[in-house]
Amino acid sequence: MNLSLIIPVYNRPDEVDELLDSLSKQDFTDDYEVVIVEDGSAMDCKFVVEKYPNINISYFYKPNSGPGDSRNFGMRNAKGDYFIILDSDCILPEDYLSQVKKSLTNDYVDCFGGIDDANQSFSNIQKAINFAMTSFITTGGIRGGSEKLTKFQPRSFNMGISKKAFEASGGFGNIHPGEDPDLAIRLWDLGFETQLFRNVKVYHKRRISWGKFKTQVHKFGKARVILNAWHPSYVKFAFLFPSMFLIGFVLSVLMALFGSGFFFSLYILYFFVCFVLSALQNKSLKIGLLSVYAAGIQFYGYGTGFFKAFYKINIQRKQPEKALPEMFF
Repeated sequence: MNLSLIIPVYNRPDEVDELLDSLSKQDFTDDYEVVIVEDGSAMDCKFVVEKYPNINISYFYKPNSGPGDSRNFGMRNAKGDYFIILDSDCILPEDYLSQVKKSLTNDYVDCFGGIDDANQSFSNIQKAINFAMTSFITTGGIRGGSEKLTKFQPRSFNMGISKKAFEASGGFGNIHPGEDPDLAIRLWDLGFETQLFRNVKVYHKRRISWGKFKTQVHKFGKARVILNAWHPSYVKFAFLFPSMFLIGFVLSVLMALFGSGFFFSLYILYFFVCFVLSALQNKSLKIGLLSVYAAGIQFYGYGTGFFKAFYKINIQRKQPEKALPEMFF
């Protein structure tokens, strides 16, 4: 099994430098290939690539066409027979590739997803957003680590797919975000299996502001409605949880204004639990408070995105590409 690491990048030379630096420190002794696909960047990373002559890197520059198409481009031009998909804002622990090989040797699957974590070097905001994006108590439980191991929908920041599965499926579609669960579902329909490898971890840096985080989760909510429309047999009740959470919060505030504060107190309790869990996990009261804010943004952004897309697609009966053109490349 020959591994090719596929890394699309758009105006992120500093991120690529950190990622390649972590690759240079791997305890992995087998040969592997790194395929960097510059997706029409104004700030390219070719000068960064040249800093790492000891890593087998293939560098490509192409016009901007989005992350999904860039990953497909990388896989089409890769020499390996198993592809590891990484985002440029990831940093790898020293045993990352060894854990990939170990997991695939012990329990081979044509498509796997790994987990993401926060490194100690990350900023407080990055750690808070990481908590919101990965915790079992937030929508992180829906998108990641608390899902069952099999029938897992891998995320493209830390994902593996065989050449056979890529060629059979055609790879990623032109939706973004949402291209990774869409691919996973199409692979299931083709008879391929997916799985979560808990020991295959990346540090996902997410260089993002609060405003960009809100925009991102807003798009996640829109993507879920589109995926539900495309793949209705795979809809889960849990996908409605963020939107129901938002509706419930608004109703609880209205009820509290009219003298019934019981349900609002449940929300206060929930956010307090978020604070405690994050503060303990990160050993910081400040990060605990920031995590409460991040969770609030997550539920609001996802919920409003979901409602907007639901109205346009399910009520107005518009095709997703026409209803939400901003979601497609």
